[in-house]
Amino acid sequence: MLSTDQPIVIVTGASSGVGLHATHALTRRGWHVVMACRDLAKAEAAARGLGIVADAVSLMKIDLGSLASVRRFALAFQASGRSLDALVCNAAVYLPLLKEPARSPEGYEISVATNHLGHFLLMNLLLPNLRRATLRRPRLVTLGTVTANSEEFGGKVPIPAPADIGNLEGLEAGFRAPVAMIDGKPFKAGKAYKDSKLCNMIISRELHRRFHAETGIVFNTLYPGCVAETALFRNAPRLFQRIFPWFQKNITKGYVSQPLSGERVAQVVCDPEFQQSGVHWSWGNRQKADAKPFAQPLSAKAQDDRRGRRLWELSETLVGLRAAS
Repeated sequence: MLSTDQPIVIVTGASSGVGLHATHALTRRGWHVVMACRDLAKAEAAARGLGIVADAVSLMKIDLGSLASVRRFALAFQASGRSLDALVCNAAVYLPLLKEPARSPEGYEISVATNHLGHFLLMNLLLPNLRRATLRRPRLVTLGTVTANSEEFGGKVPIPAPADIGNLEGLEAGFRAPVAMIDGKPFKAGKAYKDSKLCNMIISRELHRRFHAETGIVFNTLYPGCVAETALFRNAPRLFQRIFPWFQKNITKGYVSQPLSGERVAQVVCDPEFQQSGVHWSWGNRQKADAKPFAQPLSAKAQDDRRGRRLWELSETLVGLRAAS
């Protein structure tokens, strides 16, 4: 039975990896978690497998790659009459082997549609609920990635096709076929994922700029470390899946376990030391459980306020919150 004074958090992509372990950590702190997932049977089995108390979670279906599904989820949550004290935007797809872009029902490239546009719509639809939160400082927390932030050590490592959304040429053109990249350039599957995560971090800053002073909602992103053994990488080459965890454990020292990553998400959602808004949280000496959090600067690409405002406006149009100009 859900207590009327029990804080409630929605976690997207809670059926595996960081989202599942964040759910576990949050329930241990006394929160009720709405596990927002595509596959509810999988989510239920995963929660049971970790020993999460059944009454501590609710299961609600969402496919972030479908704007219609996001709208149905938001309407169903609002109809439930529950309060909302935090939203964790964690779900992501990574499809590096695609040679041609896969498309959402609305016709958008699927990585950007799921990771960025689906979450963007969800955030906007649930902002009124967060404004009415029972907690004094409700929080909206988004998972970032080192590969989309060149200010971090891991982000400085030369990689093929680094995150770069250009001047949003692809979004300006409507982002439907034949356009598949935010910058309007030829399709690169791995880059589409990194670009979408850069958008996540830009939008969190824009949320802070637009709404924090007025609402008191805390808007943050975090990079808990490299969680190299989650289902996010299930579509990567098999050799990569074997080598990548070893490389992160022994060479970059950025590897963290799934339970530790979930614990760090829960910290950013719950703990008083994370109540500053507009921060991208990271951890020094990441592999240690007692590593200290710090505010990690973001790249110039992420801090460009003009681009942030335009990304917001174009995203509003693409998800149907603003009429096309």
